[in-house]
Amino acid sequence: MTMTAAASHDVKDLALASEGVRRIEWAERTMPVLRTIRERFEREKPLDGLRISACLHVTTETANLMRTLVAGGADVVLCASNPLSTQDDVAAALVEHYGTRVYAINDEDNDTYYAHILAAVEHKPQITMDDGADVVGILHDTKREYLEHIIGGTEETTTGVIRLRALQAEGKLAFPIVAVNDSMTKHMFDNRYGTGQSTLDGIIRATNLLLAGKNVVVAGYGWCGRGLATRAKGHGANVIVTEVDPLRALEAAMDGFQVMPMADAAKVGHVFCTATGNKHVLRREHFEVMRDGAVLANTGHFNVEIDIPALDALSSGHREARQHVEEYSLSGDRKVFLLADGRLINLAAAEGHPASVMDMSFANQALGLEWLLANRESLDNDVYTVPAEIDAEIARLKLEAEGFTIDELTPEQQHYLASWNEGT
Repeated sequence: MTMTAAASHDVKDLALASEGVRRIEWAERTMPVLRTIRERFEREKPLDGLRISACLHVTTETANLMRTLVAGGADVVLCASNPLSTQDDVAAALVEHYGTRVYAINDEDNDTYYAHILAAVEHKPQITMDDGADVVGILHDTKREYLEHIIGGTEETTTGVIRLRALQAEGKLAFPIVAVNDSMTKHMFDNRYGTGQSTLDGIIRATNLLLAGKNVVVAGYGWCGRGLATRAKGHGANVIVTEVDPLRALEAAMDGFQVMPMADAAKVGHVFCTATGNKHVLRREHFEVMRDGAVLANTGHFNVEIDIPALDALSSGHREARQHVEEYSLSGDRKVFLLADGRLINLAAAEGHPASVMDMSFANQALGLEWLLANRESLDNDVYTVPAEIDAEIARLKLEAEGFTIDELTPEQQHYLASWNEGT
């Protein structure tokens, strides 16, 4: 890693920029809500002169969010929130054509990954924009001297919100954060429909497996797990759900899925995918009983959900079977296949969520940031959800863009819902 903190960017190859522009423009076609916000930001400049450090997946959809921030007048630095999710042509295009300093290279090593995050922190941001709370973590740990510049931040994903709420619970959160992930127009659509489709896309691209008739084990039945289980069922798979939450387990059972402990599922599963946000969901005792040919994937944010060191210790050796597929040799002449080094399979082996879903997620980012700035004087150092009226407006704009119309309450209905004295 030869990059210095003073380098204006660090991407794979600026010559890739023209292809990145084409793909960014293609994504924009199905991001009408964010486009509408960008057009307004360009007129009003609500972010004029604001320093923003964003740690997000460097994809075509993220590029359109960066364009929106820059249109609003912001000085933006972007680094990757995952070493395998960067689209190198997009990173080049952002540097060359869209006024964003980018520090991100696909498949960068661990040292480079954290050097890039540090470069974003060295921007001395007034606003942080995280997907996993890595920038916030560094600011609260080794770069506390930069906290004085911070107005607030946003957080994109479930794992990051969990970390931030833990920080808040300890009384250590140093600035307000908008939990974009908690918006209905984010997690109900991005996590469920986006993750459901893009995770299967990644698994299928990596393996070329036919899922019909296979036992697909989904670990976790949150919004991501719900989406994944539903989409796997649509492919003809026999879906098994594992859970630790009795309410979610009951929901999965009533949705028509088999529910059992992982110890039992490990013996019968063909394809496993973790979606919990926790660590070591698949571990040694599970690897020991898996059938020959079992495929292991993760769609949670960090690569800790599968205990890779334990898998490595159990195996007599491993080799690359094909791109994004590592073959581990276990006892009994069994082979187990780990996808994308246990990292986000939908971004490592595919392109992540469809742009039409990220349209709402990144609209939440932009409008949540605008709300934070407007209310900065009254906010405590807490984790906030995007206000319900912004959530509803994003949904309204999305419906309008898709050509749907809905009913409105009549005055009589409004009165009825607001009263208590009209019964049977």
